[in-house]
Amino acid sequence: MNEEVLYTLALTKIRGLGLIGARNLLQAVDGATELFRHAADLSRTIPGFPKRLVKAFDCPDTLRMCEAELQFAEKNRIRVLTERDEDYPSRLRECDDAPLVLFYRGNANLNAMHVVSIVGTRNITEYGQDVCLRLVRELKELLPDTLVVSGLAYGVDIHAHRAALQSGLDTVGVLAHGLDRIYPPAHRQTAAEMTEHGGLLTEYPSGTNPDRQNFVKRNRIVAGMSDATIVVESAAKGGSLITAEIAGNYHRDCFAVPGRIGDTFSEGCNNLIQTNRAVLLQDAEGLVKAMNWDMPSRPVAAAVQRQLFPDLSEEEQLVAGLLQKHDEGMQINALVVESNIAINRMTGILFELEMKGVVRALAGGVYRLIGI
Repeated sequence: MNEEVLYTLALTKIRGLGLIGARNLLQAVDGATELFRHAADLSRTIPGFPKRLVKAFDCPDTLRMCEAELQFAEKNRIRVLTERDEDYPSRLRECDDAPLVLFYRGNANLNAMHVVSIVGTRNITEYGQDVCLRLVRELKELLPDTLVVSGLAYGVDIHAHRAALQSGLDTVGVLAHGLDRIYPPAHRQTAAEMTEHGGLLTEYPSGTNPDRQNFVKRNRIVAGMSDATIVVESAAKGGSLITAEIAGNYHRDCFAVPGRIGDTFSEGCNNLIQTNRAVLLQDAEGLVKAMNWDMPSRPVAAAVQRQLFPDLSEEEQLVAGLLQKHDEGMQINALVVESNIAINRMTGILFELEMKGVVRALAGGVYRLIGI
């Protein structure tokens, strides 16, 4: 049993610590294993650490519970991913409130080059069904490596998943409960197909009920692991609007499919567009163009040499070198993956390169090297 995974899972169960507190501790100490082994020293090594929490790390019952959870996962072909795992969704990892641990059953690449979440009302109309099917079919034709993410709920979610399966795209459902059950039960067959052509993902261990607050929390995973979020249909209020808001807070692109004026389940989408919180989307080609995903990468004929920029830092040289290989530019998430530089740091590097006249920012978070 992997000790680091065990102790990271146990860390999520320390009362009074919280996600942000747990993440701060992991940054201050070299891993969860070291954190538990030297918990008695925390009040001395970390200024301001509450002494009352030191005792919380002496938790044999919690460790036994976590060991049982990992045994359940192994028995049921569930992967337990921590932020240190290379298969953990890299886009999600850069979000401040990303889960420390994810449970995953499936075979899809959670770090696919193109990840799109499709969300919306549970009261999907015939119009919404048609939009889901058409969008996914077009995505398959334009970008056959796209991963479709949604929440396995009634309405837009399940239609997006089924459209992906029908079209031959991998699709991942983010759940609001443990992987020992499927909710709603009516979607069990689709969920089973998804584990063979996509996957099921959750931050919740087995035994967790699909409580209302869990659905709201899981929305951040749907938005955080995706390049773009598409709202197909939504009333004036709804969970998909929360997902859209989270996507905006994460500086991810958000799109909304317009509907007729007066249609109850298009009111939310129309409001997103009207208030500039989402880009109007009519088809997959519009998405691909807005994200600058439709431009093939071709080698640059040595138009720009890294040595021509002697004033660049080592990290700036690395980013310039990557952009030099793609004359049509690279999306910021692709740069993060290729360079292994955190997205918050990457944003600063790209800003500096813009100020130095080395790169140009394009739509959809794409950056291109300026030829000389």
